Amino acid sequence: MTAMSTNNDITIHQTFLPHTDPEASLAFYRDTLGFEVYLDVGQGAMRWITVGPAGQPDTSIVLTPPGADPGVTDAERQTVAEMMAKGTYAAVILGTMDLDGTFERVQASGAEVMQEPVDQPYGFRDCAFRDPAGNTVRIKQL
Repeated sequence: MTAMSTNNDITIHQTFLPHTDPEASLAFYRDTLGFEVYLDVGQGAMRWITVGPAGQPDTSIVLTPPGADPGVTDAERQTVAEMMAKGTYAAVILGTMDLDGTFERVQASGAEVMQEPVDQPYGFRDCAFRDPAGNTVRIKQL
């Protein structure tokens, strides 16, 4: 058995979250969370919007139209839509130095609160919201 390389050059570059309303998603990620918009491609509901933390262009979330891949069947699209409506399809965990201030700002935007800030038994303090598409957005205290 060979030891795995300890080369630490792999980073998280992008992750994907579905959107159902590109303008509502922009308002949440750009205006409420303060993310920068790196790319906005397409039109109408068929937009791919890349957003990320200010000053961190190498880490981003691509907001995508769900089921836009031509290989996805109608039945799979229906399943995705049902899971998104329940909030069980996708999630992201973000971090902040000011959890309480961030919580207040996001709550004031009208976002659906899933969990107020709380100390978790697994070692950190966090809160949770649903974005406009129903995705779970957890925010942890750094």
